[in-house]
Amino acid sequence: QVQLVESGGGSVQAGGSLRLSCVASGTLFSINAMGWYRQAPGNQRELVATISSSGSTNYADSVKGRFTISRDNAKNTVYLQMNNLTPEDTAVYYCNLARTIGRGGYWGQGTQVTVSS
Repeated sequence: QVQLVESGGGSVQAGGSLRLSCVASGTLFSINAMGWYRQAPGNQRELVATISSSGSTNYADSVKGRFTISRDNAKNTVYLQMNNLTPEDTAVYYCNLARTIGRGGYWGQGTQVTVSS
């Protein structure tokens, strides 16, 4: 019933920027927390950024100061603005919706981000 669709991935050179979007349907979007995760081949999935239902944000140390998470409840959409990208940011980025991030919820299909040096 719940569907999350990510978009905005692509290929960029180091130092470039991308903006990811995730649109949710089939749920009360505004009462849920949202998160962005990423997973590179051979690596575990890691939490990148979260935003609560009230707009409070948290970031992984590796992206602090470079990435910004935001949400637009009127559009049922969460965004991830990624600046100063490095090859270490290369991964599939996944959107997650849950009442509490890290405790289950729903996942999108992912969008590929590739950063070349």
